[in-house]
Amino acid sequence: MTALAAGGASVSDPIINTVVFALFVAITLFIVYRAGARNSSTADYYAAGSAFTGRQNGIALSGDFLSAASFLGIAGAIAVHGYDGFLYSIGFLVAWLVDLLLIAELLRNTGRFTMGDVISFRMNQRPVRAAAATSTLVISLFYMLAQMAGAGGLVALLLNIHTRLGQALVIGVVGLVMVLYVLVGGMKGTTWVQIVKAGVLMLAVVLIAVFLIGKYGFSFSNLLSAATEKSPLGEHLLEPGGSYGKDDTTKLDFVSLALALVLGLSSLPHLLMRFYTVPNSMEARRSVVWATVCMLIFYLCTLVIGFGAAALVGSDEIKSAPGGENSAAPLLALHIGGTLLLGVIAAVAFATILAVVAGLTITASASFAHDVYANIFKRGKAEPEDEVRVARLTAVVVGALAIVGGVLANGQNVAFLVALAFAVAASTNLSTLLYSLFWKRFNTTGTLWGMYGGLIACLVLVLFSPVVSGAPDSILKSVDFAWFPLKNPGLASIPFSFLCGFVGTLVGRPKADAEKQAEMEVRSMTGIGS
Repeated sequence: MTALAAGGASVSDPIINTVVFALFVAITLFIVYRAGARNSSTADYYAAGSAFTGRQNGIALSGDFLSAASFLGIAGAIAVHGYDGFLYSIGFLVAWLVDLLLIAELLRNTGRFTMGDVISFRMNQRPVRAAAATSTLVISLFYMLAQMAGAGGLVALLLNIHTRLGQALVIGVVGLVMVLYVLVGGMKGTTWVQIVKAGVLMLAVVLIAVFLIGKYGFSFSNLLSAATEKSPLGEHLLEPGGSYGKDDTTKLDFVSLALALVLGLSSLPHLLMRFYTVPNSMEARRSVVWATVCMLIFYLCTLVIGFGAAALVGSDEIKSAPGGENSAAPLLALHIGGTLLLGVIAAVAFATILAVVAGLTITASASFAHDVYANIFKRGKAEPEDEVRVARLTAVVVGALAIVGGVLANGQNVAFLVALAFAVAASTNLSTLLYSLFWKRFNTTGTLWGMYGGLIACLVLVLFSPVVSGAPDSILKSVDFAWFPLKNPGLASIPFSFLCGFVGTLVGRPKADAEKQAEMEVRSMTGIGS
């Protein structure tokens, strides 16, 4: 870990951090090996035989979702920007209600392994499954690049490795361990990794939050007062406007980001796939309830950690450290617990990256093997052993792409990739999922128009936005070809996707299959045949 001084006193110890992280990897690899020993069928490999309870899957869902961005990024945003940083937490938490009320139960009843099962249920199978696989791979790639590049930044911050080659090697190690999780354990092993990771993460943030509250006399008001005294924003740290709302563009950017966060979470393929690891729709709903409870506890703790970092570390030290805002939680750990606590936080952060990327990898590999290989190439007649073998080969390829992409993106402005993944998910998947489940007239043409229209619109708007060019923090700083003013395209691309699906349905041929629609409606509402 990089030399992070607590007022010039203690600095981090790379040996402690490496040992703690290696211990976590060794334990979880053993768990994965034991859990994945019986992965003999597609149901075992893709959905863990639907053997997990709602409580177990809910904890795994939270582990699958809580990425390094949630752990490091939100705490840092709160420490530096105050109120506006906490808005991310609110968006993520509210998003689970969309899953609970509209998605989880119906998806579990209708599909079997992937999101493509639901979307193609009453449509022309081959083109719709191809579209579903395309969106899944694109979303997974963007999300994975952000995690892998984040691993490089975390290495620079925590392991005192500043050379490009050294960080590339560590990104490669993270990628190899992630591929091992998927190859050996399948969905069952990956789920147990998510459960262990979620438990360790929750324990870490709760203990730090309790310590901070205790340090200020178990008074949150005292903690807030200390944070405002040390922050350059002063009392404004507790008010809106620290990051957003400075002008009309940033106000629209916030609305667009909030829309993408709330609607995108319920459309992320690696989270949707988790609903198939439980035996029925009731357990799927319980999964979301448990995940929401875990999220609530976690984000309340990050609120305390963020303001605690503002009070004890200060925004100037946070922003000047390698990693900027992302260094808030590690710096706070160093201030209150020295090198040992920093080593634990480092291990938790690395474990977070490993677990999230493993979930993305198995989702991408399952989508290609099940939707493309089994149902497009083999027309639904693939042998289970062949399908699992293709899924494992795909996991290796996806892992290699993630490593290469993470190395290339390391050091670049990759913060937009996570938000972009949410925007792509909401623009591509949400309209088709809701139309498929609730609109009788929806047909194949509407499905393809909605998915491809939303995907293309999202990518084009990002390409011509300040994210890529025309701003001091753009990827290409020397050129300016931006004409779309917002950094997140959700405000435009999500409604456009719904419009494309609607128009495509009205002009498309053939019309919807009434019998398949009736079967899907009964199955989604009752679970008969699922």
